[in-house]
Amino acid sequence: MERNRACPCPVFEKRGSGILMHVTSLPSPYGIGDLGPEAYNFVDFLVRARQRYWQVLPLIQANYRGEYSPYNCMSAFADNKYLISPDMLLRTGLLKKSELGRAPGFPRRRVNFGKAIRFKEGIFRIAHERFGRTGHTSESYMRFCAENSVWLDDFALFTVLNDQDPVHTWLAWPAAVRRRDRRILQSLRNALRKDIERERFLQYIFFSQWQALRNYCNERHVGVIGDLPIYVDHNSADVWSHPELFKLDRGLRPLYLSGVPPDYFSRDGQLWGNPVYDWREMRRTGFRWWRQRFASAMELYDYVRLDHFRGFVAYWQVRAGARTARRGKWVKAPAADLLTMLRRQSRRLPLIAEDLGTITPDVREVMARFGLPGMKVLLFAFGDGDPDNPYLPHNHVENCVVYTGTHDNNTVRGWYEEEATDAEKHRLHAYLGRRVSTRRVHEEFVRLAMSSVAETVIIPMQDILGLGGRARMNRPATTTRNWQWRLMHGSITPSVIGWLRSMTESYGRCG
Repeated sequence: MERNRACPCPVFEKRGSGILMHVTSLPSPYGIGDLGPEAYNFVDFLVRARQRYWQVLPLIQANYRGEYSPYNCMSAFADNKYLISPDMLLRTGLLKKSELGRAPGFPRRRVNFGKAIRFKEGIFRIAHERFGRTGHTSESYMRFCAENSVWLDDFALFTVLNDQDPVHTWLAWPAAVRRRDRRILQSLRNALRKDIERERFLQYIFFSQWQALRNYCNERHVGVIGDLPIYVDHNSADVWSHPELFKLDRGLRPLYLSGVPPDYFSRDGQLWGNPVYDWREMRRTGFRWWRQRFASAMELYDYVRLDHFRGFVAYWQVRAGARTARRGKWVKAPAADLLTMLRRQSRRLPLIAEDLGTITPDVREVMARFGLPGMKVLLFAFGDGDPDNPYLPHNHVENCVVYTGTHDNNTVRGWYEEEATDAEKHRLHAYLGRRVSTRRVHEEFVRLAMSSVAETVIIPMQDILGLGGRARMNRPATTTRNWQWRLMHGSITPSVIGWLRSMTESYGRCG
């Protein structure tokens, strides 16, 4: 098949491979992975194993009420302050060693979000107090605040008000605040100035630490692939700040909720519960909000995976109040107009379309028009005996990204041990030409991915290590015990590095 020469995404200029692992999964003595020393160690591992990409899950500030999903956006622009590294705050003089010595004991194998958040909120207050003596007038801080004022000011105020009432959403605020009376908002900004400044400071610190880490990646020829959730939470700074961009009723409650119909993951579909966009209003404003969001994402990443790309072409909306996503309808969205505007703004679209599930011809047409690579997941390859199954390696194309699995799948070993039927195992063995053991099945999947004609391969870290189902990151349509897996110290051994490096070299993915 001839290569799509119109593809604007540099990720496909030559063969390469990388690792999918979220920042929260890194080792750290503070209960949750962060942007500190272990992140740099992970980049060093990628370099030694000759990997070209590090893919992360969304870095945005999640709405940590109940579920700790990184796709549960409290803001489409703000970043997750809980990924700030205390060690880096120590290095820059914003914390003292004695203050970090007060950290409680944390579990090593799982993220304890609640405990980690409580600890970090305490040290953030200390760091901000110290920063306030000199840093608020620094040129870099003032420039950051000015350049991001379009979202930062509202986000900081929203966060402070939201924290004052951790039980209710902004719909419970006084009417003048809900409806953004300018005089009242200015009064609140004056009264809550110190707390608001702390939130602005934390966004600045995250950005500074992340940019240092990203520069470290890029200097070593490692590209960072980010993940852009399609929706934001109703209890978010975006919906409060721009209610006109969402389908809301007169009381500012969602008229419709987002989700997907019944599919591979759930018989009832998935009712995500986010408000859906008013795309007519988005178009009327020249997609200003999306252009700002895309520009913000490109400040963080080299490439971006567009989550649920299907929803940019047509989205599934369910009436508010429904208990499941079964009864909904598809509504068209202006993907082509949006992408045209984004390409006009940046001249390049380094995007990956998450095109899993039932994909219609109109979605394929948009992807082809803009040269967007889709995803091929090997765990979907052996569910039937159809040799035309698009996930089977012999059906791959150059302009796609191959994964063994994603954050929503079981690990390869977990799938083989817990989910694969005898028929699926038989089809896998027939495809490989031999039987494989449970202990080695992850290696065979990695080999299938690496040998694909696809120019880019991304392997979840759990599949590099051959971990079982307990290391799974997420179970769609569930809300407990997700997003908690962590990489253990010492897991990345010289033999793991050597094996991955050899595989990468053998299939010409060193770049």
